Amino acid sequence: MSLLSDLINLNLSESTEKIIAEYIWVGGSGMDLRSKARTLPGPVDDPAKLPKWNYDGSSTDQAPGDDSEVILYPQAIFKDPFRRGNNILVICDVYTPAGEPLQTNKRYDAAKIFSHPDVVAEVPWYGIEQEYTLLQKDVNWPLGWPLGGFPGPQGPYYCGVGADKAYGRDIVDAHYKACVYAGINISGINGEVMPGQWEFQVGPSVGISAGDEVWAARYILERITELAGAVVSFDPKPIPGDWNGAGAHTNYSTKSMREEGGYEVIKKAIEKLGLRHKEHIAAYGKGNERRLTGRHETADINTFSWGVANRGSSVRVGRDTEKQGKGYFEDRRPASNMDPYVVTSMIAETTILWKP
Repeated sequence: MSLLSDLINLNLSESTEKIIAEYIWVGGSGMDLRSKARTLPGPVDDPAKLPKWNYDGSSTDQAPGDDSEVILYPQAIFKDPFRRGNNILVICDVYTPAGEPLQTNKRYDAAKIFSHPDVVAEVPWYGIEQEYTLLQKDVNWPLGWPLGGFPGPQGPYYCGVGADKAYGRDIVDAHYKACVYAGINISGINGEVMPGQWEFQVGPSVGISAGDEVWAARYILERITELAGAVVSFDPKPIPGDWNGAGAHTNYSTKSMREEGGYEVIKKAIEKLGLRHKEHIAAYGKGNERRLTGRHETADINTFSWGVANRGSSVRVGRDTEKQGKGYFEDRRPASNMDPYVVTSMIAETTILWKP
């Protein structure tokens, strides 16, 4: 008699050409990932060859009950680390039956910016540092923290090792390997300053693919915490008080910045970001004002600043970039719950297309 685990791990390719495709999309809140699966006749490696699909948008706060059909457009394919074999994860965006993008479809607007000839020519690279907090399922309190109490103050936890410093490493490492397996361009992980908080990095990724990969990595993380009986929080300040918040620092460069003389291009781009500080802050994540206080390695939300190697500034330029006269910079303002389609495309639009 097969065990449940045996059936879950069945290798379908031993008996059929059919595969399972998990269609993934973002729901009405802008952070609630949704997914459902369908059977396809054989392996697929091009999203354009996948069928469109539909779902009940009234149940995701994306359509009224009397006209609830929303259409899924497949946009990016990743290998499925849960079902494995030829099975796939499919990142989709959402449209009305008439083909109009929903208001919650942030990928559509981002794709328009990233397909602009001036942006294409600059080959924008992104490296996104996604911070998150692991919570105990039933009490909404960080993993490893005493119930109703607090651990010792921050200091030993950042990149820490040991049962009294690193909480949830099995989840983190499972996620890391699952992302590598899926084909996500994940470049690293580390424990963060607040205990129970971790970070993974996606990139360097070009253009719209940065958003696709961050959403796919978030989905995989949600699934792994589901299996582990934990909860992942992308709240930018999950614990009030003298504890670090959670951000999604966005590292960015263009072709011009990576070439000789790029430092001058970087400084001009940062100047433009400063001129549109309020617009960017408004789009950089809900609740970010609880995080951007000027403390805990953040700049104050109301003031734009930049500096070399300064983690207390809005934008940080690395020592290597200053020394080499070219490279990239880091926008430290985005919150952990930001939409990567919005943030990446907005940075490109401001620094490449916008004429002050």
